[in-house]
Amino acid sequence: MPTAIAVTSADLVLPAPDRHTPGAAVLHPPGQLDLDGALAETSGLLERHGHLVAVVPPWLPVETVQRLHTVRAILETDRIALLPIDLPPLGTALLVRQLRQLTVCDFSPGVIASAARLLSHYIYAGALLGSVAKLDRIPVGLKAHARSWSPSAQFAVLAHPKPHLAKLGTQEKQEKAARGVKAVKAVKVIPPGPEFATHLTFARGQLVSEWVTAELAPAWQVQGVLENPLPDGSPGFWGTAKLVEFAAGIPDLGVLYQLVASVRREQCRWCGLELIGDRCGFCSAPLAAPPPATTARSRP
Repeated sequence: MPTAIAVTSADLVLPAPDRHTPGAAVLHPPGQLDLDGALAETSGLLERHGHLVAVVPPWLPVETVQRLHTVRAILETDRIALLPIDLPPLGTALLVRQLRQLTVCDFSPGVIASAARLLSHYIYAGALLGSVAKLDRIPVGLKAHARSWSPSAQFAVLAHPKPHLAKLGTQEKQEKAARGVKAVKAVKVIPPGPEFATHLTFARGQLVSEWVTAELAPAWQVQGVLENPLPDGSPGFWGTAKLVEFAAGIPDLGVLYQLVASVRREQCRWCGLELIGDRCGFCSAPLAAPPPATTARSRP
């Protein structure tokens, strides 16, 4: 059986792009399963799959993260990888689907786990928001906070890979300057998009808007658009339920495979698993040993 990819809620499992991509295991949080049940759940996955890779974004409840680490510690196993991935909820779900796709390839568990950091760099994740008054994930200026009080305000926000925020409708037309109207510095409303082929996944909250499909998708030249239910963690992450969340990523397994296969593989000096990049996904040990501590020589 392929390496198991795990999440902490079913709404982070996007539909499989083909019949070969396996699903994801859902590790139930403390409110749904006691510790004994969680140990049995995880042990069963290890027996069936050999290794377990769980994505752990920073917006998860503290109790859920603590449960994951407690289970790994009690089982005393090095076959569970807990990956700290800093992506919004829909972007996290997209990364999870890419990892699920890779499990059918000839990559070892260590390579799949360490590939998560590599693939996250190629995910563009953001949202159209009706307010940024409670947004604390990216820098928000005082003017944007003030404009949030307008009931018709909408903001285009990109959280990853590079923060971007702009209020829709603020881009000034050049004709105003020609008519003698005081020119205002133009704001780039469409966030900078990927320069490679992607598919766009979006999820509607309580904001009614077609901006993502009518303007963002064409501007980013995406090859496909898919609508998905909004993850439960999205309103908390973005600070408002008035939103349309979106995430763009590489859909093609062949491209994902070449991207991961092109990186040199190393052996973890601590647990012995294969890895790519500079850190093991299972034991978190860096590829290179830290330099020895030096002590200042005493003066004669």
